[in-house]
Amino acid sequence: MKNLPYLTESAIRQFIEAALLEDVGPGDYSSLAAVPEQSTGQAKLLIKENGVIAGLTLAEKIFKHYDPTLEVELLLEDGDKVKAGDIGLIVKGKSISILTTERLVLNCMQRMSGIATKTSKLQQSIAHTKTRLMDTRKTTPNFRMMEKWAVVIGGGVNHRYALYDMIMLKDNHVDFAGGLEQAILSTKKYLKDNQLNLKIEVETRNLDEVQEVLRIGGIDFIMLDNMDYDTMKKAVNMVNGKYLLEASGGITEETLSEVAECGVDFISVGALTHQIKSLDISLKAY
Repeated sequence: MKNLPYLTESAIRQFIEAALLEDVGPGDYSSLAAVPEQSTGQAKLLIKENGVIAGLTLAEKIFKHYDPTLEVELLLEDGDKVKAGDIGLIVKGKSISILTTERLVLNCMQRMSGIATKTSKLQQSIAHTKTRLMDTRKTTPNFRMMEKWAVVIGGGVNHRYALYDMIMLKDNHVDFAGGLEQAILSTKKYLKDNQLNLKIEVETRNLDEVQEVLRIGGIDFIMLDNMDYDTMKKAVNMVNGKYLLEASGGITEETLSEVAECGVDFISVGALTHQIKSLDISLKAY
């Protein structure tokens, strides 16, 4: 957590409070109506399919935020490989508190574990190269923090967190600005005038644009967008390590390894967060 600047205790607390307000509102009337107030019990987090577990740390924080008297025993760690039948944690205490927090814990953990599992699988497929798998801003509104956290748990790396922590000049920026040179020079002036110290990444669509970015200079990353293997390989040779390179656009599981073997530093895959299958996990009283 300490290496992820967006993952602060304050941000996590705000997320939990907003999520509980959405799900619980004025009260969990089903549990309040059916279960005696003083009833206590325990439940286990049951893993029902193979994958990579993520969200255990968050689950503990959710339980303890809602009811500090709940006892949570983590039996696994975030990032562990799991198989069907494994137990992730045990929670003990007031039965109503366990029931009220159950769905929020499962919603978070199922999705985070699905993302971590997908990330781990794809990262392993390019482990023979220097290339790292990277996420994007294609995330679920109000759940970005957890999705990006899950990518890291799965072995990937985060791209920019939001629009404010890095400059990315994509094709529309370049076209609206009047060209690559105008976009880059205007950006550098804006950062200087506003005393902002942000990295700059520029998207390129062909080798001519790569050459122009190299001529203009003063940036940090070059994105190679929707390029075929031969074009991308030529771009890598042209840049020759001067700037970090990100490959993006139209990359599938089948082509991922080939793209990595071109020699790029990063491959960004939006599907890590917007096209995943949640891991099957349940909370069972016992």
